[in-house]
Amino acid sequence: MSGETNFRKLLIGLQPRLNPGEYVYCTVDSKSRALELDPLGLFAEAESVTVILPKSQADALGLPYATTFAWITLTVHSSLEAVGLTAAVAKALTKANISCNVVAAYYHDHIFVPAKDARQAMHVLEALAGENYEQQTDS
Repeated sequence: MSGETNFRKLLIGLQPRLNPGEYVYCTVDSKSRALELDPLGLFAEAESVTVILPKSQADALGLPYATTFAWITLTVHSSLEAVGLTAAVAKALTKANISCNVVAAYYHDHIFVPAKDARQAMHVLEALAGENYEQQTDS
């Protein structure tokens, strides 16, 4: 399965799911150190390696972070070649003044929003899917 590429179907099928817990972005000096942490996600940049960790784990290890995030999974199986999904989600959240960090994985897109905005972000994403469903059924 390569995932959905039809933009309208992607929006209708968003089905955002708020995952439990709080998450943070931290940096470490090497991939080997990052892998020791068993992070939710990691990305190697020239300056350091960014890891996404549960807040409780970062706190226990004394790793500094700037902001606490909620993790929302868009449960639609989106293709890595789909066009417009990230832009539509970012635009909807921007209108609600909610920042977002998108991580694309093979099956789903994952949105990290400030923890304080989690419920509002869920409402925005559910409304985005609902608006597109209504447009589909009105056609």
